[in-house]
Amino acid sequence: MLGLGGTGVAAASTLDRGLGAGLLGASVTEERRRAVVIGSGFGGAVTALRLAKAGVPVLLLERGIRWPTGPNAETFPHMWSPDRRCSWLSPTPALGNVPPAVYRPYTGVMERVPGAGMDIVCGAGVGGGSLVYHGMTIQPTEANFATSMPSCIDYEPFDRDYYPRVKARLRPAPIPDDVLGAPSYRASRMFLDRVAASGRQGFRVPLPVDWDFARAELRGKMKPSYTTGDVIYGVNNGGKHSLDVTYIAAAEATGCVDVAILHLVRDIERDAKGCWVVHVDRINTDGDVQERKRITTDALFLGAGSAGTTRLLVKARAKGLIPDLPDGVGGRWGNNGDRIFTWTPLGSSPGALQGGPACVGHKDWDNPAGALTIVLGPVPFPVDANTTTLIGFGIVKNPRGQFIYDSVRDDAVLQWSQTYDSDMTSAIRARIRSIVGEGPIAELTSLTIDTTALDPSTYHPLGGATIDHVCDTHGRVLGQRGLYVTDGALIPGSTGACNPSLTIAALAERNMDAVIRDDVDKIF
Repeated sequence: MLGLGGTGVAAASTLDRGLGAGLLGASVTEERRRAVVIGSGFGGAVTALRLAKAGVPVLLLERGIRWPTGPNAETFPHMWSPDRRCSWLSPTPALGNVPPAVYRPYTGVMERVPGAGMDIVCGAGVGGGSLVYHGMTIQPTEANFATSMPSCIDYEPFDRDYYPRVKARLRPAPIPDDVLGAPSYRASRMFLDRVAASGRQGFRVPLPVDWDFARAELRGKMKPSYTTGDVIYGVNNGGKHSLDVTYIAAAEATGCVDVAILHLVRDIERDAKGCWVVHVDRINTDGDVQERKRITTDALFLGAGSAGTTRLLVKARAKGLIPDLPDGVGGRWGNNGDRIFTWTPLGSSPGALQGGPACVGHKDWDNPAGALTIVLGPVPFPVDANTTTLIGFGIVKNPRGQFIYDSVRDDAVLQWSQTYDSDMTSAIRARIRSIVGEGPIAELTSLTIDTTALDPSTYHPLGGATIDHVCDTHGRVLGQRGLYVTDGALIPGSTGACNPSLTIAALAERNMDAVIRDDVDKIF
């Protein structure tokens, strides 16, 4: 991910399935906590660790399960043989372009959040989107950062302190020469060759990966995962520095953090005393409700990802649970400019089982149409389909997506039009074609297809509770003492033509410095 964050929100249909007759009249368990964090993605994981290191006891609510990996594990499902582990409480796979399958719903690792005009794909489980994202840990330039981030956010401390802080924990590294030279990485080498032939420069994407695991796969010491590109639902062998084994492990090691899995947040509200109330269903892996909880806290941190956090806030405003939320709640949402194309080179094939994760790309940051990044997204085709994928993203200059409350579904639904990013789509398509050689018939060396047009979706949702419109410069919700947003919902639409994960985590690091300095022992 996909700058992908795990959400803690359920639509009414998911909840209704678990409301057995024995629970309809059941009492609600009451619980009091000093600080509660909803979601264990990049914002929530950073927040939990920083609070814990400040000595604040934290309850970290995660709707999904833990996904422990190890060499030769079968923790995660495989892309081309999907099973019930693929999807969050859905009978079908979250990805729209994989073999069809039907199974009994399960608290799986990926959710597809349906919208009007655009769906959001996000992670579910301890570690949120870091479980399923490729891990592109790319830092924007100062100019690109300034173009996409709120004007009150200064790049210099990010460059000096916060980006390095996140990198020190995630330990991103580019693919080494020996791995890139392996036969299964032919697609990556082909793309770099095409970039060079077009007169441009490629780059190796920093990834939070211990490349010795890929080397072990190449030597036959581990079953293939990295080296066949079978990583979209998670990496079975381990070696990926996802949040569960970095930030969250460090947070739990302090003794100040309780991670509560299978805790599905239904609603949030402010009570008459000004405290925050979290309405939670504790579920089992089939989605059946085992217990209802009412958790009260003085400090509530929303880290359920752009989709989850925004939906909770829009619901709370529409239902009168927090009636005086800012008018901007639900707006200024964007998809990071995401666009996915298939690439079929003519006369040569990228091969089957293409090595990954997405480890090579091109920074088209001087493009007159706006900064773009193009990366190769390897695909684990079981047979040679002569095809791979290319992923483009850029800077959304006018994020126009909006979440609207739907009382029938008791959920907030994204409203999006393909016209909102049509100019960026055209720029991405033009740059891809100029690299891979698609042109007039006489010059045709490649075929590309815009798969996002066929299946409108994004892995990089951003916005919905943005700084300056809903929150102050450090994520405090305006007019709401002790309520914080700590994830990609703060960022209006894009993160400087880069995968959002690094910037989301760095922003959370920055914001928590201020919260710990100014709010701990005063607000909560």
